[in-house]
Amino acid sequence: MNLKKLLDEIDEISSSKVELIAVSKNVTSKEVKELFLQGQMSFGENRVQELVKKSTELKELNLNWHFIGTLQSNKINQLLRTRPTLWQSCNSLKLAQAVNKRLDYTLDTLLEINVANEDSKSGIDPQKALKTYHAIMESCPNLNLKGIMCIGAHSDNELEVAKSFEKAYKIYENLQSMGAKICSMGMSSDYKIAIKCGSNMIRLGSLLFK
Repeated sequence: MNLKKLLDEIDEISSSKVELIAVSKNVTSKEVKELFLQGQMSFGENRVQELVKKSTELKELNLNWHFIGTLQSNKINQLLRTRPTLWQSCNSLKLAQAVNKRLDYTLDTLLEINVANEDSKSGIDPQKALKTYHAIMESCPNLNLKGIMCIGAHSDNELEVAKSFEKAYKIYENLQSMGAKICSMGMSSDYKIAIKCGSNMIRLGSLLFK
């Protein structure tokens, strides 16, 4: 699907602004550049090495890079050197504190929540999300928490998927009083459901890079 058609479709589903992050984890810098030439500025990577490689190869484009994968503690320094626009996958207080300690700038961050309660997914237990969010705000001055990220339930049942997004949106609403502005949920298979449930940032890969 081309970018313009997709953006038009997103506008039709939502009356408010939804930011599109193009997930470039399975493509090369060449394909990232092609999408940039169509007007896409924000890209997401889930492996630090790939983020380092592409952000270096394409540095003259001034892209907004988002890190969306599980961050291993031995890769923290590498990630921070790329100065990502947004770290979407902070999934524990311990990791937040480890990253905070090594930062010499302020990093915009989202708390990843495992709303589907699936073992295959990383993220904070929804029951602990508010408490953890607050603890990160208190103890990590170099992290600027801007909201939440989640992956919807892995199910063919749209109601199940919607239920997981609704649960995440409820947490997001409770965090707005603490300054939360971003609710990042929805991927290629379920972004329409996510937007209807209140998402204002979606992460699409396969739909954009076919």
